[in-house]
Amino acid sequence: MNVAANKTIVAVQPVIRGEEQACILRVLVYFDIFQYPLTKNEIRRFLERPFSEATIDQSLQQMIADHTIFLHGGFYSLQYNPLLTIKRKKGNRRAEKLLPKAYSIGRFLFHFPFVRAIGISGSLSKNFADEKADVDFFIITKANRLWMARSIMHLFKKITFLTGHQHYFCMNYYIDEDALLIKEQNIFTAVEVATLIPVAGKDVLENFFITNSWGDQFFPGKQIQLPVHKEPATWIKKAIECLFDSRLGDHLDKWLFKITTKRWHQKGEKGMRNKNGHTMQLITGRHFSRSNPGSFQEKVLSLYEQKLIELKLI
Repeated sequence: MNVAANKTIVAVQPVIRGEEQACILRVLVYFDIFQYPLTKNEIRRFLERPFSEATIDQSLQQMIADHTIFLHGGFYSLQYNPLLTIKRKKGNRRAEKLLPKAYSIGRFLFHFPFVRAIGISGSLSKNFADEKADVDFFIITKANRLWMARSIMHLFKKITFLTGHQHYFCMNYYIDEDALLIKEQNIFTAVEVATLIPVAGKDVLENFFITNSWGDQFFPGKQIQLPVHKEPATWIKKAIECLFDSRLGDHLDKWLFKITTKRWHQKGEKGMRNKNGHTMQLITGRHFSRSNPGSFQEKVLSLYEQKLIELKLI
């Protein structure tokens, strides 16, 4: 999902009756940044406080009557714009077709050396895909082998450019088992954790979600569905891991971290841009690597805070 280019059309001075309506409005404000209307169940899922079904229904009806929010085709939004509903439904249908392929690719990626868990992230994890949708993956690696895993996987991705399938292999976020805690604890990362679709690596993913239970303060009603099947390691994966389970592996991983960080720093200095025209940025550390094109996370958080101030919600 892309950040909205135009300003949100809402009531100038919305009527907010009680904390339950304020909570609902904060949910809709966040997803409105992406021009993404929500169902009632989705609103409930992302509420910062639990409310009864009757309270939520009553609040929604009152907010519609006050023209604080709008309802079209079963979707609630800050905007009265039926085109958003049409766009969302089309995106949902594309996502339903793309998800089985994403699961298959994720299980394939799990067999790369030092990979311990795979999850589907990005817009697809929120059941949306536009015409040029990428398939984004969140990857957890063995401790102190992140940069070896990432380098091998990105060498493979270079091959996919030859067949035009690179958009199916967007491996944007890596952490290793020594860095399961997401340090940026805000609504952006809370949404990403809550919507992450587990693919493989059940035990490691379970530890990841337990470690990041801080997200409960944002969304106490979230539910995580862990993968049912465990993916056994192939003999090739075991052999490569055994070969580099040594000081040589430690030195190689540190070296790959240094040269990759240096290369991406140079890309940033040159102002290189990705296919969407955003400045290329890779935030790195010894135990993590995440893409942040055009300072996307910071932009979303800034827009969210700005809108909350305008609506006097903070």
